[in-house]
Amino acid sequence: MKTLELRFKTIQENNPNYGAYIAFANAVKGQKFNKQTIHRWFYELVPKEDYDAEDKKDLFLHLEWLTKQPEDDKKWGGKRLCGSFKNERGSSYQNKK
Repeated sequence: MKTLELRFKTIQENNPNYGAYIAFANAVKGQKFNKQTIHRWFYELVPKEDYDAEDKKDLFLHLEWLTKQPEDDKKWGGKRLCGSFKNERGSSYQNKK
């Protein structure tokens, strides 16, 4: 079993309420997987009925961004809030691409 597949299955077993996409997103977070690996395993592990075909491009962009992020957001002092980060003092700043 490959690393991403194993991470995915472990997350699903430990979190039975997670949907396949959420489990997959958690599996790639901070792992620095390449684009090809993410796409290949996404099609293998996430059922088509869990996402809209029109949203696929955005989902892949999100997964590619997630894989580059630290596994624990607190390591670098920010909390992820929908495209921006909020530090402990409450001020937020936009994540630049």
